[in-house]
Amino acid sequence: ALAAVQSTQGINPRTVEEADVFAIHQEGGYSCIEVFFFRTGQNWGNRAYFPRAEKSFTPEEVLGAFLAQFYDDKPPPKRVLLSHAIEERELLADALSVKAGFRVEVATPQRGEKKELVAHALTNAREALGRKLADTTTQARLLEGLAATLGLPRVPNRIEVYDNSHIQGTNAVGAMIVAGPDGLLKSQYRKFNIRSEGLTPGDDYAMMREVLERRFKRLLAQGPDKAGGDADADAVPRWPDLVVIDGGRGQLNAAQAILDELGLADVALMAVAKGPERDAGRETLFMTGRDAMKLEPRDPVLYFIQRLRDEAHRFVIGSHRKLRSKDMREAG
Repeated sequence: ALAAVQSTQGINPRTVEEADVFAIHQEGGYSCIEVFFFRTGQNWGNRAYFPRAEKSFTPEEVLGAFLAQFYDDKPPPKRVLLSHAIEERELLADALSVKAGFRVEVATPQRGEKKELVAHALTNAREALGRKLADTTTQARLLEGLAATLGLPRVPNRIEVYDNSHIQGTNAVGAMIVAGPDGLLKSQYRKFNIRSEGLTPGDDYAMMREVLERRFKRLLAQGPDKAGGDADADAVPRWPDLVVIDGGRGQLNAAQAILDELGLADVALMAVAKGPERDAGRETLFMTGRDAMKLEPRDPVLYFIQRLRDEAHRFVIGSHRKLRSKDMREAG
């Protein structure tokens, strides 16, 4: 059904029955690869990818590395059309032909409709990367504003937001979402099935203690440099510059005590309390050793904090529902 809807959108070729079209555009140290899928002479949709790569890599190098992995879990089409000539074109064509069981052509068209398809994909790649760079610039300004508002020593590269969910103490689950200069980092999200025995129904403090202890004890065991923002293989810092929790001064003090016990007094911590009658826009922000803060309802920084809190709530509720459904199935 999705393919049928997408097939009515955009360009439909006259002479190309089956092909994947790849076009790469680089700008500002980022790469975007736009892929169009054509089947039975129709456009079956397109997608933009933003592969991580060294800024020194050429478009041909980034595209070649991307293609080497793209068809690991996908059947190749009869044609693969490229915006740039990659070094190992013949090797890729041979490998895809073996995988597909028929001859796969890999080409960089120079004329005709095939070249027009590549040019169309290239335009889309340029526009997608432009939107990505605009979003990144906006995100950078928000992070700078957040650092200034909260008096942080540096602009945060990693923000961790924690929330928990339960129904009368059952199926208790905690969750962590992560945000950084590139926005929400969903591959870094984590859920925590609460293991504490004898947990008093609705004891949010005990749930928060378990989640924070499990998270930071694991980080301590890895031995990273907290101040340096040690990074993993994806260049995403493992250690947060700011930890955000749901609650007021009481939750803040409890969380700070947990971090102090672990020797992590230098981790910036903030609690976000909802407004009266849970009114968005009237939240109060609490930080250790600081007076409570209220931001103007139209402040972009407040809106950013609300988005982070809402995303954490959405993620933890989704995780809780999955756990509850699993238990109901097992009980049945």
